[in-house]
Parts: sequence; structure tokens; C-alpha cells
Amino acid sequence: MTVSFFSGRNPVKKYFLLPCLLLLMLQGFSQKEKADSLRRLLTFEKVDSTRASLMWQLASAINVYNPDTALFLSQQSLYLSKNINYLEGESRALGVLANTFLKFGNYPRALELYIQKLKLEEKRNKPRNLSSVLQNIGIVYVLQEDYRKALEYILKADSVVNLHDVQDMKYYIALNLGDTYRRIDIIDSAYHYFNRSLELAMKGKDDDQIGTSMTGLGHAYLKLGNYPLSLTNYQTAISYLKAANDDEVLCEATLGLANLYKQLGKPDSVSHYANLSLSISKKVGFLTEELKAAEFLSEHYREIKRIDSAFSYVTQVHDLNDSLNSKSKVRELQLISSDEQFRQLELAETKRQEQKKRFQQMQMLLIAIFIPGFFLLTLLLNRIRIHIKVIRLLGVLSLLFLFEYLTLLLHPTVAELTHHTPVYEILIFVGIAAILIPAHHRLEHWMIHKLSHHHHKLHHAEKVKEPDAATTVAKENPPPIIKKK
Repeated sequence: MTVSFFSGRNPVKKYFLLPCLLLLMLQGFSQKEKADSLRRLLTFEKVDSTRASLMWQLASAINVYNPDTALFLSQQSLYLSKNINYLEGESRALGVLANTFLKFGNYPRALELYIQKLKLEEKRNKPRNLSSVLQNIGIVYVLQEDYRKALEYILKADSVVNLHDVQDMKYYIALNLGDTYRRIDIIDSAYHYFNRSLELAMKGKDDDQIGTSMTGLGHAYLKLGNYPLSLTNYQTAISYLKAANDDEVLCEATLGLANLYKQLGKPDSVSHYANLSLSISKKVGFLTEELKAAEFLSEHYREIKRIDSAFSYVTQVHDLNDSLNSKSKVRELQLISSDEQFRQLELAETKRQEQKKRFQQMQMLLIAIFIPGFFLLTLLLNRIRIHIKVIRLLGVLSLLFLFEYLTLLLHPTVAELTHHTPVYEILIFVGIAAILIPAHHRLEHWMIHKLSHHHHKLHHAEKVKEPDAATTVAKENPPPIIKKK
């Protein structure tokens, strides 16, 4: 299924949009079971397009627990798809590759890959794919806290979704637009899109989606100063999120409710819900959420003059910052490692492509030598007697070789000039053929005439050298001389 970036939490779960079709193909199995199944299929598969597809699927299945291998597989899928001109595979591989870099926290590289995917999808008629990649780019900008830029791309995704009625994207677009508007304090718009997402979630009867949308509405009503509706939405959201086992959004909803009770002046409820957020985040290992809750509690106890409690939470904040800094250093090392792995694979692919290009250039050179050589061979045939049909056959072969060579040589240039428009390409090559065919006929006529004339001269010379039998007999047996009387 598709996921949103709804809150400022660990990006692994909610921060980015995975390709929906990719996940639909792999539903029903655990990640490792999927990976094992895909590995077996990949081992015996021989068709390149299917191999490319299996590689990006396998990369997607393992990128949570084995991102290094996922990076290698998705990159190999990308190169194979490019080599066989398999656009769907290329697009999918770019998406999985970008998602893997997001797992590392390498946002610039992920953005670069998503933009490559966007350029590819803009040339295809796949509204679902186009809206997905536009939203993904917006999500990366959210992660980089460039909310205005994020809004630009998510609104573009929303336009594509509405124009083509892409149903399965509507909820996530509305949710992400609501959260982005909330982050830039345009609360009326945030409320509008959170409310739209809730309507869609209610239609789909998805507890997790309903709870997430109501959490967003709780935030919006709190900013608007409508505390009763904010309270209702937070409390209802918590019940739905518990039913859906969505601890991540639950941490956000409980801390939001604590903040609401702070505005209402109910310190006991503030402590209860903030500590609930802290315990949930600690249980599931969400360090960022745990830090937010600890900071909130430290400030809360300081304000109500409970210095001992405030100090204990200050200590927790200090320890959590140390943990996050250590984690950040590990992530920096992962970024360096992932960039270097990506670079090495690019270098290996570049070297392979250069070898392939040199081999192709060598073939073109040999063909270029062969064609005039073949023509010269035809010319040398004038020294022997040969049937005119053979001359014509050799002429046709020479013409075919030349035309195919010119097609191979000129096709990249023609394709670039015509922007890969088949009609224009055909017209250009028909024009080349229209020049070559008459030239061939003239050359063939000249060859036949030259050879016929040469053969006639040879035949005449042979007659001169070999007198006829009657003349020879007459010379050998001259008539008797008649003397006159």
C-alpha cells in the first residue's frame, strides 16, 4: 500500500511513498518469504525483461533489513532495463533505488533519482506512476524542510490524480497536503485537506487512515483555537490508532492531546498523555518521538514548579540527544558508504558500456571496410567471364549492405533530430533509399555495359589469335600451281 510522510518522525515508516503497484504484487507474504521466493525465480530466469523486474522486486523486499544488497540489485535492474529499452523496468528500478537511499537518509541522491524517474514518466501515459513520483519528490522536500517546494510538487500530483481520477492516490495526496499546509501555518487549507482525507478514509473503512486523518484534524482545530473539536478528534483518533496498532502516529496523537490539555490548564492530563507518548515511543524505539515527549515533559514540569521531575527529564533529554547524535554519526557513515557503493557500480557500468561501444565501433569499421571491398571485388570480376545475373545479384547485395550500414550509422542522429518520431525517421530513410536506388541502377548499368564490352573485346581477340579451320587447312594444303603451256 501507499504510505504518507504525515509527521516529523522516523522516515522509514511514514515519510515516503513506495510504488503502489510494486507492493500489490508482493502482498500476502512476509518480507523474507517474498525475498526467498524472488531469489529462486531470479536464479532460473533467462528473459532479460523478467530478470530486471524480479531484481527491483527483490530489492524492494529486502531494502528494510538489507539496504546494501537492495542498492546493488535495484541499480543492476536499472542498467539492464536501460540496455534492453524496458521503460517500465527502468522506472520501477529508479523508484526502488530512490526509496533505498531514503532508508539511508541520503535525501539529495534520492531526489536526483526521483527526478530521473519523473522525466521518464512525463513521456509515458501512466497517471498513477506520474502522480506517485511527483508526491515522492514533494516528500523528499518535506524531509529537507523545504515546505514551499514540497507543496508545489504535491499540488502537481493532486492535479494529475483529479484529472485522471486515480482513486488509490486520493487519500494520501489529501493527507500530505493537509500536513504540508499545517507545517507552513496555512491552517484553513490544512483543515480542508485533512477533512477530505477523513472522508476518503471513512469510505474505505480503514482504521489506520481514519486515525491518522483525525490526528491531523486535531492539530488543525488546536491551531484554530477550537479546543472541543480538537479534543474530540484526538480522542477518537487514539481509539482507531490503537485498533490499527499504529504506534508511530499514536505517539503523535497522544502528545498532541497533552499539548491541548496544556492549553486547557489541566496539568494532570498533560502529564498522563505526555508520559503515554514517551512510553509508547520508548517501547517501539522511536528515538525522535521519545525526545520530543521528554522535552515536552521537562518544560511542563518546569512550568508547574516540579523541579525534581523536570531535572529527571532533562537528564533523559541529554541521554537521548547523545543516542541520536551517535545514530546520526552512524547514518553519516552509511551515507558515505552508500554513495561510494553507488559510485563504484556506476564506474563498473560505465566501463562495461565503453567496452560495448568500442566493440560496436570495431564492427562498424569492419563493415565500412567490407562494403567498398565487396564493390572492388565486383569490379575485378571484369577480368573473367561472368553471367550478367551474377553481376546483378552482387549489385543488389552491395546496395543492401550499404543501406543497412547507413541506417546503423545515421539512426542515432536521425532519432535525435526527429525526437524519436517514427514517421519522420521513416521519411528520412525513405529519402536516403530514393537516392541510393537510382544510383545503384546507374552503377549496375555501367558495370554490365563495361563487362559486356570487355568480354566482347576478349572474344574478338581470341578470334584474331585463332584463325578458322578452313583457313588453316588451306595454308597447310595449298592448291597445286597450274603452269601455262
